[in-house]
Amino acid sequence: MTNFSSNDYLGLASHPALIEGATHYMARYGAGATASRLVCGNFPCFTDLERRLAVMKGSESALVMNSGFQANVSLIPALVSQGSLVLADRLCHNSINQGILLSRARLMRFRHNDLDHLKELLTAHSQAYARILIVTESVFSMDGDRSDLDALVELSRRYHALLLVDEAHATGVFGHQGMGLTCGKDVDVVMGTFGKGLGSFGAYVACSNELREYLINFCSGFIYSTALPPPVLGAIHAALDLVPTMDQERSHLQGLAQYLRDGVQEIGLSTGNSSTQIVPIIVGEDHAALSLSQGLFKQKMVAAAIRPPTVENGKARVRLTLTCQHDKDQVDRLLHAIRTLSKS
Repeated sequence: MTNFSSNDYLGLASHPALIEGATHYMARYGAGATASRLVCGNFPCFTDLERRLAVMKGSESALVMNSGFQANVSLIPALVSQGSLVLADRLCHNSINQGILLSRARLMRFRHNDLDHLKELLTAHSQAYARILIVTESVFSMDGDRSDLDALVELSRRYHALLLVDEAHATGVFGHQGMGLTCGKDVDVVMGTFGKGLGSFGAYVACSNELREYLINFCSGFIYSTALPPPVLGAIHAALDLVPTMDQERSHLQGLAQYLRDGVQEIGLSTGNSSTQIVPIIVGEDHAALSLSQGLFKQKMVAAAIRPPTVENGKARVRLTLTCQHDKDQVDRLLHAIRTLSKS
């Protein structure tokens, strides 16, 4: 099968350097971290990784978490509570929505990437809450489009709001040395993951020194979770060695994604506002998405059908994701199959 649903954007999950890094750390530290870092302290590899991440992200500090979902679910309730207001992009990931729910803060959604709507909400409500948190993603996981980070930073500063940006699908793929679109921007809190572009597992929070110390003591997902296994950190360190050197792979990936978008649009199907390695084919009805996905599967191509409630009603799709290991011949075969299936 040719996989067009993987988030392993740089093909690092099976890279020999990551396997070697994980093996080396297992031999040195063992298979497990044995407890929460607040109970048993740190292996040096945790501290080394966090210092390295802070430098690469251009932040004062960083904190390693166990997964992107765990980070968002526990990070948001540490930042806001009852009496706070969260303004979230309507297409934010489920983990963000769950974190907001657990925080008991009031939630208002702004229309997707509609910063005029966000400004209206900030103007109307900024004086009524002691704390306001704006939450968005730099690359949206189902639509493959991007947020306007410069404008979001400006709005957050003007209205004295905190800004949290999820970089799960940008880490490794975009930005300075592939470290995300928030690099060099004045974003208060950044959450990114290692399980997609970096080919391993886990997550990180990039933030100020003060906020890092606060999260260590108030973020339940950090406090009450056994730390990541050291072999995982070995793989992450190896990925961070490689990612800054992979500009050619990133260029190939984005060029191939544009080729795919152009091809799908020539067939007469919508790819929405995608501008990344995530290319949705938005077909509307659930049965149409399932039919296209199943047709591709029969031709030995994995392309997942995504339906409500993961996406909005009437916007079911086949979500295509490319990696730098795909080539033009594979994309041509995919486009030929889509063209054939769309006529049947």
